Amino acid sequence: MGDAIKLGIIICDRYRTCAGGKCLRALRNREGAFTRYQGEEVELVGFATCNGCPGGNIEYVPQEMKKNGAEVVHLATGMIVGYPPCPWISYFKTFLREKYGLEVVVGTHPIPQNYYLTHMELGTWEGAAWKELVAPSLTDEKTRMAYD
Repeated sequence: MGDAIKLGIIICDRYRTCAGGKCLRALRNREGAFTRYQGEEVELVGFATCNGCPGGNIEYVPQEMKKNGAEVVHLATGMIVGYPPCPWISYFKTFLREKYGLEVVVGTHPIPQNYYLTHMELGTWEGAAWKELVAPSLTDEKTRMAYD
């Protein structure tokens, strides 16, 4: 196997007390947005919050992650499943790519079933832009239920 793919995770500040269990389990099991690393070695080089709206840490945290070798930054699933979902997420994705030259993936662990059902009822993800944003974390029902 070659060099490990180095990545960072940025979570929504409203989940700042999260221990990262779902993200780390999904990374280990290559589930959700981490299926892209199937058969690859990965190394987590950073984990931080966005620092609250409108994302003050988005400006600075990726620089440290990049210094630690990050090639990819994942914007955590919590940013798309929270109520309401992060209104800045598309901007963050563009900013991180343009400012730091990092690949940006929206999502980490699979979307939990309870969030999936609520957002389906609310019609949150009906637009084409949202369909693209949730796609990496959207899995089958059995997997979603395992992340409830």
